[in-house]
Amino acid sequence: MKAVLVESTGGIDSLSCKPLMIPSYVPSGYVLVKNEYAGLNYIDTYHRSGLYPRECPFILGQEGGGTIALLSSEEDTTSLELKVGDRVVYSVFGSYAEYTLVPIDKVIPVPTELDMQTAVACVVQGLTAHYLSSSVGTGIAKSGDWVLVYSVGSGCGQWTSQMLKLRGYKVIGTTSASKIDDSNSDSSFGCDYIIKLQNEQGKSYASYTSVDIAAKVMKITNNKGCKLIIDGIGKSTYEISLKCLAKRGLFVSFGNASGAVPSFPVLKLLPQSAYMTRPKLNDYVATREELLERANEVFKWVKEGKLKMKIDKVFDLEEVAAGHRYLEEGRSRGKILYKL
Repeated sequence: MKAVLVESTGGIDSLSCKPLMIPSYVPSGYVLVKNEYAGLNYIDTYHRSGLYPRECPFILGQEGGGTIALLSSEEDTTSLELKVGDRVVYSVFGSYAEYTLVPIDKVIPVPTELDMQTAVACVVQGLTAHYLSSSVGTGIAKSGDWVLVYSVGSGCGQWTSQMLKLRGYKVIGTTSASKIDDSNSDSSFGCDYIIKLQNEQGKSYASYTSVDIAAKVMKITNNKGCKLIIDGIGKSTYEISLKCLAKRGLFVSFGNASGAVPSFPVLKLLPQSAYMTRPKLNDYVATREELLERANEVFKWVKEGKLKMKIDKVFDLEEVAAGHRYLEEGRSRGKILYKL
């Protein structure tokens, strides 16, 4: 099979497809999935670069979907709700490959109404947006409160802003002006207000200093600030986020698109008696029941047309480096997939 094997962490140019053996043995508690698509997420760039350390060598990727090719011969198949040929998606390591071994409790059945591209797009970004909008701020922010979401013109930001709106929040989003101008779909991304940013000089990604985001947020909220801030940008925005918080508001830093957030004094939280958290998806899908509950609600919203999602680019797996470059240059306007 073809797969993207990372033998040592580093830059984009080190990525390439390699021939590997198809797993011949399926351990108890696993299924072998023949992938149709693998999803590209920012976390893949963190694993590739070594920002999030993993033991090398490893197959890159942690999101994919296709059909079940094999069940473990050691498994009591009568107790399973899965069978060979079922269409499934998942989030586990090793998805940049034609075949992936997936723990049974991580397998998500795909509704018949959804095509595989859409279903794969719902996994990491959809589930992340789900826990960010429904679980992280519980007890701090409530329906009707103002929320700030960065990068609503691409990836996870689109999902998160729409889900927050579905849950009754008032949403302020940031995105580069070019992503609104170039979009053929609803350019509000579920937001009540959009703060349009200019691109970095000669670059595709937004400049977070091109506009005084904090001043605009305070004007929109009548100087009250936002009870919840969803920040997947990181290094370039964390200080802006702290300035945008309402009293007893929550700063959620969940990504590092511009680099990791550096250490900062806890006293920076004092002016607003603020909270901060750095969550991760796995802790919010810790049980199969929670995983399926979140996935099924995301699928339901997509089928009902309440969530608008866009497949931006589909690369062949042999173009793995081009996909990473496209993402890191800030050109994405939706989900990026690899076709196997």
